[in-house]
Amino acid sequence: MSRLADDMEAVQLGMAAELLEQALEVLGDEDAELGELRPLATKLTEALRDVLRVAQPRAPLGGERTLTAPEG
Repeated sequence: MSRLADDMEAVQLGMAAELLEQALEVLGDEDAELGELRPLATKLTEALRDVLRVAQPRAPLGGERTLTAPEG
């Protein structure tokens, strides 16, 4: 089970890295239109939610903050 979780985490992190490259490209384009930014913001939100899901179980016990993402 741990191996499967590690594999899924690796896939999610790889996808997040690709999305970050895409975001940097779009944000660096002064001619980018709103129609490009909305889908990008949606994908970035999904990626951040995935990162929080990965980080939550790794948070130290008794940690100061609880990592949660609003659903929706």
